[in-house]
Amino acid sequence: MDATKTSVLILLAGLSFLVAGCGEVGITGRRQLNFVPDSVINSMSVQQFSQFMSENKASGDVQKSEMVQRCGTRIQQAVDEYCRTYADEDPFEGYEWEFNLVENDAVNAFAMPGGKVVIYTGLLPVAQNEAGLAVVMGHEIAHIFAKHGAERMSQGLLVQMGGIALDYALKEKPEATRNLFMTSYGLGAQVGFALPYSRLHENEADRLGLIFMAMAGYDPHEAVTFWERMAAKSDGSSHPPEILSTHPVYDTRIDNIKNLMPEAMEYYKPLR
Repeated sequence: MDATKTSVLILLAGLSFLVAGCGEVGITGRRQLNFVPDSVINSMSVQQFSQFMSENKASGDVQKSEMVQRCGTRIQQAVDEYCRTYADEDPFEGYEWEFNLVENDAVNAFAMPGGKVVIYTGLLPVAQNEAGLAVVMGHEIAHIFAKHGAERMSQGLLVQMGGIALDYALKEKPEATRNLFMTSYGLGAQVGFALPYSRLHENEADRLGLIFMAMAGYDPHEAVTFWERMAAKSDGSSHPPEILSTHPVYDTRIDNIKNLMPEAMEYYKPLR
């Protein structure tokens, strides 16, 4: 087959994926490209999560670990209740949730499809309390609720691999597909094609995260003070210019969160 015919087939495959793979993010209503099967990506997530936990030490602090589990469970259950009441489908169907605190001084956290959430111990001094932790937990659960990783992976399969299906990519190009998976979940972010989408995802996760913590009974105003503490900790020295960052700079993020506060407060149900 000559190069012209190959290019045409790749283009047609890409267009078919664009038509068939368009979905909508709950609550925000944003249209997104996602043709990655949940079952396949959840299986990949479980494998990567198991490897991560085998290479990292779970915190031995029972009280703090229980706080992480309690906070995550409250947010997950609040979102589940909302979806059962208002949504046509459950974005967490088949998930086996785990909320883990691991010993690591990095100020970091992540969540993966299938309900695998990790908080680093280095984040807790910045969070200061359970409401501060809920800011991060809501944001991370929002990423998997909105299937941001699957959306990024769909873009990668389309752009880097010509629109081939994920199961075929895993079979024929396992290493490249694994690298694409890791990049899609936050490793190897780059300036260029993927960057605007990453910023879009961060802003959407901030919006949904505020709503989710409010649903669970945590005051979303805590997000402002949390990010102010993050800004004070970084002192601006280690944060790249906004044009080179997948995350909004702190001042921009705080302003965005303040603008989103009225919407989030509509969902706020204080803890009893």
